[in-house]
Amino acid sequence: MSLIMVFALVGCGKKKREIIKLTLSTEDAEAIMAAAGIRLPPAESTAAAGTTIKWFSWYDSFHNYEEDEIVNTGYFTFTEKYGCEIEWIETDYFERTNDLAKLVLASTSPDFSPCGTSNTAVFPYSCLKGMYQPIDDYIDYTDPLWAEMQDASEYFALGDKHFAIVTDVTFKDVVPYNRRVMDEFGFDDPAELYLNDEWTWDVFYNMCMDFSDGDENRYALDGWYYVNGLCEQSTGRTIIQKDEDGNFVSNIDDPVIEVAENIIYDLVKNNCTYREGTNFWAGRRDMEYGAGVKEGLCLFWICDKSGFTHPVDEINNIWGDIEAGELMFCPLPRYQDGDGIYYLNAIPSGYMMCYGAENPEGVALLSACERFKLLDPTVVDIDRKQLQETYKWTDEMLAMLDTCNDLVHQNTVMFYTGDLGQKLNDAYNRIDWGINRGGANSSWAQLKEANKESLEYCIEELNAVIADYLESGELAG
Repeated sequence: MSLIMVFALVGCGKKKREIIKLTLSTEDAEAIMAAAGIRLPPAESTAAAGTTIKWFSWYDSFHNYEEDEIVNTGYFTFTEKYGCEIEWIETDYFERTNDLAKLVLASTSPDFSPCGTSNTAVFPYSCLKGMYQPIDDYIDYTDPLWAEMQDASEYFALGDKHFAIVTDVTFKDVVPYNRRVMDEFGFDDPAELYLNDEWTWDVFYNMCMDFSDGDENRYALDGWYYVNGLCEQSTGRTIIQKDEDGNFVSNIDDPVIEVAENIIYDLVKNNCTYREGTNFWAGRRDMEYGAGVKEGLCLFWICDKSGFTHPVDEINNIWGDIEAGELMFCPLPRYQDGDGIYYLNAIPSGYMMCYGAENPEGVALLSACERFKLLDPTVVDIDRKQLQETYKWTDEMLAMLDTCNDLVHQNTVMFYTGDLGQKLNDAYNRIDWGINRGGANSSWAQLKEANKESLEYCIEELNAVIADYLESGELAG
């Protein structure tokens, strides 16, 4: 069924860096996939077969340098089935934009780089400035292999041109907690509340209020993400989003966002969020994910699942005894007076094609291999087995993982940060961090009044640049 082969070779990353190439050969699933119309191109007639593509990034997600790193199954298919290879063009994270611009201007462009939102965002301005090129000639989102990614791809569209190869979407933040602590405080289990469709903002708010006691160093919320989780993820809206016409718009006047922001304001004002004196940027144990949860000093450390996917001894020390069923998680709560949907923010994985890429067909082929393996039932089973056997996830946690994945695919919502232009990013950040990090010194109404004009002006500027590009086809420069 599966075979892991390990061998060493000299890599093309840093000098003298030894690559441990971990590959995974699974039972041939091509016949099963073909029944659903999902196929990879034949190796003998594929123009990209036998070629090399250049990966521009601050990390190498293909070649392995430690034997316990994650196996890249799409890369295995790319190399073994098609005889292709990947060359890593290494860059510094903070210099990546300048480095790519220099390569593009010198007509020595790499072929592809990471796609994402938040800190890996390169849409839309990097596309408008000619650093990336549309992928529509190489990826067909109506093909059964790609059809499920069509909605997500629209987040990276300018007019009818798409700039990201989205291979998958997963969910961002959820609500992990310790069941023993919940029971000790007499709270209903949030996962059970969700299954009964009773996991709402009101319930969440009341738990936070009942739990928190500054004199006991007990705060319901800690970490970076509870504001964004409640205000921009669980609302199903974002402060900045694209409308049906492809224009960026402000949701700063949205009444549902206002309700969520006022909840955060009340929680901060009522000492439900961790702080050290007047320092609202502080976090327990230097912002360690899950800090205080096991001890009953933090009720909810909202984060993505990587925050509680660690070796068992680490999990047991921070979150609680996972094998005893103490650690559990559930989706973000929903607005009790809203549309009845539980929203989670979608995190895309995939690639951007660099402008002037020499081998775009090779990038498309690698992407197809990765997308194919994401759908391969054998690979999916191996991923679940790792969670269960290595990380000791319970059956309930695995079932909730499926639930969260279903939610994010049924209602795909992403938010744009990081590549909107400096002035627009600054206006957004003043709003996004205003209440909790400001210690509730400004209400939502005050934040709106102070930032609405600049936010909407910057959005108008962005839309004007996009309109010029769509009309003329010329890049912003």
